[in-house]
Amino acid sequence: MMLVRVLYLGHLAALLFGLLGMLVLAPNPQLWSSNPLAVRGYTFSMQYLGALHIVLGAGAMLVFGWRAVGRRKTLIFFCAATLISLAFELMGTGFGIPFGPYSYTGGLGPMVLDLVPVTIPLSWFYLGFAAYLIGAGAVARAGWRPAGVLGVLLGAWFLTAWDLVLDPAMAYETLPLRFWVWHESGPYFGMPLRNLLGWVLTGLTFMTVSRLLWRSDWPGAPARFPLLLYLTNLSWAMVLCLAHGLWAPVLLAAAFGLVPAVLLLRPALGWRPTPLAVAPGGEPR
Repeated sequence: MMLVRVLYLGHLAALLFGLLGMLVLAPNPQLWSSNPLAVRGYTFSMQYLGALHIVLGAGAMLVFGWRAVGRRKTLIFFCAATLISLAFELMGTGFGIPFGPYSYTGGLGPMVLDLVPVTIPLSWFYLGFAAYLIGAGAVARAGWRPAGVLGVLLGAWFLTAWDLVLDPAMAYETLPLRFWVWHESGPYFGMPLRNLLGWVLTGLTFMTVSRLLWRSDWPGAPARFPLLLYLTNLSWAMVLCLAHGLWAPVLLAAAFGLVPAVLLLRPALGWRPTPLAVAPGGEPR
């Protein structure tokens, strides 16, 4: 899957350049402010790299799903994840339901109704799809029952574990650069605990809808790339937290996301991609 590799490497490069901008260039303007070309480069990277890494990550997961899971299933998951998450995000930014009251600050692309960046539903899709494939794959390979229910539950678990470190990395009140701000203080690094419930609810909703519309169990996709993409984004947020001395979110995300994902999928990491199956009527699965 050459295109998947290219998109993933672009996604990774955007994440790394983002780290460089946020951790080195932003707090040290003397390194670039006297050079007009460097100023333009810094301004461009701060304005577009946040959105670019999401677009490339979504593209990589979309192409991977198209090849390994099937066109129909991938498009169903894409539509369910983006539309449902956008609806939840609009309710959250507009009415504080179900996450609590918050607002985006910019840097993640144009806004839908001046409330939610257009890239945010894409991030729900690509991390949600990776988390679901990790969870459902682990359930199928372990032979647990009922597979459909447990796959959705475990997928929502892994998705929410990502937010344990993402929210502190992106919105902690002492950070010099925040991508969203909370208008209600809470016990988890300034974040209300109901935000985590909102993540669980959002993930469960679009994963359940996708699973019901699929009308089938585990699609047999290889585990390596979803796990790689998940761990890449988890690690990126961990680095941001560690750079600002936030150790607790890193430990929690490792305990509830990174370590379980690796342990559950370790026996399957050598699997080869499953060929695209075609139903008797000619429709890809």
